[in-house]
Parts: sequence; structure tokens; C-alpha cells
Amino acid sequence: MKHLLSIEQTTKEDLQSILAATKEMKAQRGNHQQLPLEGQTWAMIFSKSSTRTRVSFETGIRELGGWVMFLSDRDIQMGRGEPIEDTARVMGRMVHGAVFRTYAQADVEHFAEYAKIPTINALTDEEHPCQILTDLFTIQEKLGDYEGKVVTFVGDGACNVPISWIYAAAKLGFELRIAAPKEFQPSSEVLHRAGAETVGSVSGWGMDGHFASGGRVLFTENLDQAAEGADVLYTDTLVSMGKEEEAADRIAALKDFQINNALVAKAQSHALVMHCLPAYRGKEITADTMETHAKTIFDQAENRLHTQKAILQWLVS
Repeated sequence: MKHLLSIEQTTKEDLQSILAATKEMKAQRGNHQQLPLEGQTWAMIFSKSSTRTRVSFETGIRELGGWVMFLSDRDIQMGRGEPIEDTARVMGRMVHGAVFRTYAQADVEHFAEYAKIPTINALTDEEHPCQILTDLFTIQEKLGDYEGKVVTFVGDGACNVPISWIYAAAKLGFELRIAAPKEFQPSSEVLHRAGAETVGSVSGWGMDGHFASGGRVLFTENLDQAAEGADVLYTDTLVSMGKEEEAADRIAALKDFQINNALVAKAQSHALVMHCLPAYRGKEITADTMETHAKTIFDQAENRLHTQKAILQWLVS
């Protein structure tokens, strides 16, 4: 049985298969020749709020022929302390698949183990695989390919999105640069799990991780250096869900790690500016830069729908 629980646990071949199917899903929207979810009911279990993830999955499940029910943690007994394992056993006997958005990665993994139905990680504190697949497809769509490209992530480099980017770089052969203060850089454990060999300081970079697949990850506090010659400049909110009590400290620590027009000028002339949204203008990205690159950012958001549909088809095929 297939699950999409993380980029870390998904093979290169499966990632590539999903990306290829995403192109087909986008081209065939409104005229699908097959309905792989016909006769199925899928549950969406969300402990964290969502706009793009919820709308894209609800729309995608319906467009592929399925029925969908949305369940917040306030709607089910899990929100009152029922163990994940018990909820999973019940859901597994009643529905055909689950999309789970929550805090702990272990909860998604335990749910998949006990429910024994295809399960999708729609975001945890540790990974956001659906987002990174969408982003890779968007880069392919606009630049032709991600292989050999330089993706620069700006901001909190230890949250779920850059961590998933690290695993993607390890598997797919591109360069990832993470520009963040040292306290917001990914842990050595993440590098180790990604298969990185730490080789020390390289030309002023804080750390250089080489991967057998040909990709590599660089960490630095030097934002200009990270942007130099990049093909993609990428950012995310400075205050992830569940970190609201740290908002003031995070914004103060990360205030200089912002995508603005001056930073974009240091990247390649064709460079994409990407944001997984929601965007807080004036913090991680300036309002004028956001508007200048709005087409790319909202094409990226639209591509969540096509990617989710490709994931769903891959799971049941």
C-alpha cells in the first residue's frame, strides 16, 4: 500500500512519477478520461487551519470522482484525547483514504500504520511534501527542469518547508542554499538523515553538504551570497503555525532575511520568486516584490490542485 508521508521516505522514481502525472492532470483538467477515485470516500483530518491545502484536496478528490468529508480535530474524538491509533482503526474500516494535516510527523505515520488505507501528509511540523512537489513542478513548468538549478531559501531554514527541500535536493540533484541565522538553520540530524556528508566551511559558507545523487545543500548567514546567481528565490512565513507565542522574537531575529527587489537583482535574470503562502508583506517579502512576481506565486498556488490530483492518482494506481 502506498502513502505519501514525507519527501524523505519517497523514492526519486516516485517523485518523478508524480511530477510527470501533474503535467497531465493540469492539461486534462475538466476533461479527465479516467476517474480513479470513483466510488471512494476520502477523509480530510485537519488539526491545523488551511486555505490552499484544503481547497486543492477537496476540489481534487471531487474532480477525480470521489466523495470527501472534512473533519477538524473539533469534529472528532481525537480532539478530546482519543489515541491516533484508535481513530485510525475506525477510519480505516469506513473510508478509502485520508489526508492528514497536523503537528507531529509521528501522528501521520501512526495513522497510516493503523488505518491501513492510503494516507497523505498534508503538512506536519517536520515536513510538507505536497508543497515541495508543487514547487518542483512549478520550476519545471517555468524553467524547463529543476536538475542543475540553484534554489535559495530565505528565512526560517529549520521549519518543515526547507527540511523537505533538503530531502528533495538529496534525491533529485539540484543545489539548495539556505540563508538563515545560525539558530534557524537545519540540524545536523536532518543532514545525516538526508545522507549528507558534512565537509566543513567552503568559501565562507557555514556548512557544505554533498549528496551522492549530485545535489548539495549550503547554509549561510550571508543573504547576498546565497542569492548570487540563484535560479529560484523562495521564502515562507517567519512564524509557522504553532509558533505564534514566539512571533515577536522570530520577526526580530529574521527581519534582515527578506526577499526584496535588491536581493532579486543579485539572482539570475530569469530567477523565479516563490512563496508557499500565506504571505506577510513587509516581513519575509516586500509588497512590491510580491506584486511584481505575483503571477509566478499564484501559478504556484494553483499548481497545488494539479499536484494533489497527481498524488491521489499515484496512491491508488
